[in-house]
Amino acid sequence: MKRLTPSPAIESKLLSDAVDWAIVSRRSIRAFLPTPVPREEIEAILEVARHAASGTNTQPWQVHVLTGAAKERVSAAVLQAYDDPAQHAELEEPYAYYPREWVSPYVDRRRKVGWDLYGLLGIAKGDKARMHEQHGRNYRFFDAPVGLMFTVDRVMEQGSFIDYGMFLQSVMVAARGRGLDTCPQAAFTLFHRVIARELGIPDDQLLVCGMSLGYADADRVENTLVTEREPVGGFTRFHEE
Repeated sequence: MKRLTPSPAIESKLLSDAVDWAIVSRRSIRAFLPTPVPREEIEAILEVARHAASGTNTQPWQVHVLTGAAKERVSAAVLQAYDDPAQHAELEEPYAYYPREWVSPYVDRRRKVGWDLYGLLGIAKGDKARMHEQHGRNYRFFDAPVGLMFTVDRVMEQGSFIDYGMFLQSVMVAARGRGLDTCPQAAFTLFHRVIARELGIPDDQLLVCGMSLGYADADRVENTLVTEREPVGGFTRFHEE
């Protein structure tokens, strides 16, 4: 599809509804079916996402697609470090994703989504073993057949993370438009050195996040979670005079 191609010859309302549906229906899926995703489908998603906006057209994204034995190898290496207290204690984040000091309303939203998920899964407050097990499912890509790792050149600054957010959203929306589901995962960043070693990622590349890609397992209770969103009036001011 060329960038200057006219919109598909369908009623404009249907077109806007399709775009809106792909954005609104996107959710973080935490249980996937083993159904394979063909390579050409992955390439088609990235073909669309590569048109995401970036400052002065820098296009700072680099993508590593993991399937089959490569995905299993990375999962095994990360889980080994995750389950070993000694190794885990030596890990450090490559950048600060979350605030160093949580304040409302952000901490309230974070706690709510966590306890809503654990409530669906029957994980009681204080059950550290089951919490550890559930969080560890991140590193198996929630059983999705495709794992994605996203890196950026370390010479780039904070503005490139804005560009990267638009690229990631484009990946997820393009996937949704094809009936696929995703889960963006900052949980992988703590293990950036492990992942870099397994994938041969050079030191000049920073791990931004990972992502699971596949078909949601509709029978899994965790996939019934629908997070709340602030209404437009809660975060918008119109300045007219």
